[in-house]
Amino acid sequence: MASHTTLSKDGHGDVAPAPDELSIGEKRVVIDHGMRRQALRASGVGLILLSFQALGIIYSDIGTSPLYVLNGLWSASGPVPSKEDVIGGLSAIVWSLTLVPLIKYVIICLRFGTHEGEGGTFALYQGLYPPKAFETAPTRDSMLTAGHKMALRAPQKLRWVLLAWSLFGTALTMADGVFTCAVSVTSAVGGIAVAKPSVSSDVTPISIAFIIVLFLAQPLGTSRLGFLFAPITFVWLLLLAATGIVNIVTFPGIWRAYDPSRAIEYFVRTGNYDLLAGVLLAVTGCEALFANLGQFNMTSIQISFIGLVYPCLILAYLGQGARVIADGEAVMSNIFYTTIPGSSNGPLFWIMYVFAILATLIASQAMITGTFSLTQQLVNMKSLPPLRMKSTSETLQGQVYIPAVNWILMIATIIVVAAFKSSAQLTNAYGFAVSTVMFSTTVLIAIQCRYVKQLPIIVGLAYFVFFGFIDGLFWGAALKKVPEGAWVPLMLGAILWILMFFWTWAKGLEERFDGASRRTLDRFISTSSSTHGHEKQANPHTSNENGNSNSVQYPIHPETRFGVMNEDEGHDEMLLRDVTYYCTVGGADMDGDDEKRELGRLPVLAVFHRMTHERGVPHSFVSFIRSWPALPRVVVFLSVHTLPIARVDAEDRYVVDKIESVSGFYGVSCYLGFREEFQLDVSEVVKRICAIESRSSPKLAEEQIKNVNSVASSFTHVIPHYEVLSRPIEGGRLSPIVNYVRKMLIEDVYARLCVMFPETVNWLGSPDEIIRIGVNARI
Repeated sequence: MASHTTLSKDGHGDVAPAPDELSIGEKRVVIDHGMRRQALRASGVGLILLSFQALGIIYSDIGTSPLYVLNGLWSASGPVPSKEDVIGGLSAIVWSLTLVPLIKYVIICLRFGTHEGEGGTFALYQGLYPPKAFETAPTRDSMLTAGHKMALRAPQKLRWVLLAWSLFGTALTMADGVFTCAVSVTSAVGGIAVAKPSVSSDVTPISIAFIIVLFLAQPLGTSRLGFLFAPITFVWLLLLAATGIVNIVTFPGIWRAYDPSRAIEYFVRTGNYDLLAGVLLAVTGCEALFANLGQFNMTSIQISFIGLVYPCLILAYLGQGARVIADGEAVMSNIFYTTIPGSSNGPLFWIMYVFAILATLIASQAMITGTFSLTQQLVNMKSLPPLRMKSTSETLQGQVYIPAVNWILMIATIIVVAAFKSSAQLTNAYGFAVSTVMFSTTVLIAIQCRYVKQLPIIVGLAYFVFFGFIDGLFWGAALKKVPEGAWVPLMLGAILWILMFFWTWAKGLEERFDGASRRTLDRFISTSSSTHGHEKQANPHTSNENGNSNSVQYPIHPETRFGVMNEDEGHDEMLLRDVTYYCTVGGADMDGDDEKRELGRLPVLAVFHRMTHERGVPHSFVSFIRSWPALPRVVVFLSVHTLPIARVDAEDRYVVDKIESVSGFYGVSCYLGFREEFQLDVSEVVKRICAIESRSSPKLAEEQIKNVNSVASSFTHVIPHYEVLSRPIEGGRLSPIVNYVRKMLIEDVYARLCVMFPETVNWLGSPDEIIRIGVNARI
C-alpha cells in the first residue's frame, strides 16, 4: 500500500480516499480483500518440513496426555477394573480421539480457517463480525478476484451474545493454561516415585522447581529453543508407539476396543457416566490443532496428525490397557510408568522419564506462548487493558513476552500445584475449561456454515446436533467434577471473562463518545491568504473578518474523513506560501459570532491520535489549539485500524493522504493485524509524506519537503486523556440503582484502570514524546 493521492470528485486536487477503498500502486481495491495476506502454502519437501515443525508446537499437549489419562479413569486407590471395563473404557478413548481431534478438528474445523489461514475461537468471531471499517460490500470485480461469493451478514442482534460467548471460551482457555502446566509437569515428575519410592514426598517441590525455571526463562523467548521442540516431540511419540506395541502383545484382544459397541455397552451396563470426565483428558489440546492454523496450514496439520500423532496415541493407550488387563493391581499405582517395558529402574524407564519431562515442559511452553498470543490479540481488539509487551523475535511478530501475564501465570500455577499436591487431584480439576472451549467452537462453526461458508441451514444444524451432543456429554461429565476441584479453572475463567467483557463494554462507550462528539475543521479553523496583487473573487459563503480586500477567507468543508476539501488547484501556490490560520474561540457550537484568534506555527511534527475511525479531527487537536494557540509545522492525524487478519506486511502498513486545505496537514492510516502490537515508525511516515509532496510543482515540493524534514526528528504524540464521567440513563423506577452502579463501574473502576494501564504503554519512544490533552468524556 504505497502512499498515494487520488482525484477528487471535480478533478481539482487530492482528497483522502473513501474508507472502504485503498490505492495500491495504480490499482484501487476494496480493503477487505486487497490487504489480506494469503494462507501459508507449501508443497513437496517444504510441506513435509512444515508438518514436522508442527509436532513441537501443536501436539505437545495432546501428546503428553498418556501420562495421566488411564489413572484419571481408574484411580490408583480404587478397585482394579475388569477386562470388559478396560476394553469399554479404551473404546471410549479410541472413539473420542477419532471423533473429536480427527474428524471434528482435523477434517472439518481446519476448513473453516479464514481467507488468510487463521483459526481459533476469536478468529471465528472476527469472521462473523469484522471491524466496522471493513464491513463494506465487496464489488463484483473484487469478488471475482478473491474468489468470494456475496456473503450473508451475521445477525447484529447476536453480536453481543456471540462476543460474550467467544470471550468466555477464550478466558477459560487462558485459565486452562494454569492446569496444563501443573498437570503435565506433576505427572511427568511423579514417575520418579516409581523408581525411587523414597522421594515420593518430594514430587511437589521438584515440580515447583521445574515450573519456576520454566517461567524464569520466558524473557529469553522461545525462538532460541524452538528448533529442539519438534525433534523431542517426534522421538517422544515414537517411544509411545514402540512401548505400546510391546505392551499390546501381552493381550492382543485389546484391539476389540475399536468396536464402538464396547463403549456403548460399558456405559449401559455400568451407568458410569463420570468415566467421560477421564476420557476427556485424552483430547485436551485438540483446540490447538485449530488455533495454530495460521502458523502452519491445513495440509501440514492433517499430515502430521493422521500420519504420526493419531496412530502413536492409539498404540500408547491400547498398550497401557493391555497391561492393566494382564497385570492388574501391579500397574495401578502409576499406569504410565509401571507399564514401560523392562525393569522399573532400567535404561528404557529413564529414557522415557527424561523425554516425558522434556515433552511436558514443551507442552507447558506451548501453552504459555499461546496465552501470550491470546493476550496480545485481546489487547489489540480492546477487550483487555493495555499491558506491556516485548517482542522476543526479530522475524516472528507473534513471539511476544508479556511480563504481567508471565508472573501471574507462574504464581497461579505454583499455588495450584501446592494446593492439589498430586496429579490425581489435579486431573479432577482439569478438563472443564477444555470441554467449554470445544463447545464454543462447535457453536461458532455451526453459525459460520450459514453466514460465512453459505451452506444450507441443515448442514450447520446437523453439525451442531452431532458434535454439540458429544461436546455436551463431555461438558456435563466435567461439570460434575466442579465440587472436586473443577471450580478453580471455572472461577479463574469467570474472573477473566468479567474483566474482558467489562473492558470491551466500557471502551466501546468511550469510542462512541469520541465518534459522536467529533468536530470538523471548518467549525474550528479558518484561513486567510494574501493575494499579493492577484485579483480573486471571494467565496460568497464567507467573508474576511477584517474587511481587507486583499484577503480572502476560505472555508474548510467536512466532506472527507478529516473534515476538509481541496480548494481549486490554481490557488495552492498562492495560499500555501503566505497563509494565516485562525481558530474560533467560543462555546461548543462555534457559531460565526465567536472570537477568532490568529495561530502561529510551531517547529515540530505532531501526531494527533484519532481514537475512532469517524469523520472529523481528534478531540486532542481541538483542545491542543485552545491550550496553545499555534499550529505545529507538520500535523499528522493518525488512525490505527486492526484488521481481521493476524499480520500486515510492512509495505502495507501505512497509507498517507495529503490535506491540501491546510499546509502541512496529513492523514495517516496505520493498519495492524490482530496479533500485532502498535509501534509507529515516524521515519517511514515522513518518507511517505515526502513522496506525496514530490508530486507537487517543483518549487512547492522543495519547500514542503524541506519543512517536513526540518521537524522530522522532533516529533510529539498528542493523545486525549479522557476524564470519564457516567452519563445518567433514563430507565424508569430502577434508573437510580442503574445509574449508581453505572457510575461506580465507569468512574471508580474503569477510570482508575485507564490510569493504571495507559494506551501508550507499548509505544516506542520516551514519555517526553507524549502530550496528554485532557478531555471530559461523559459516556
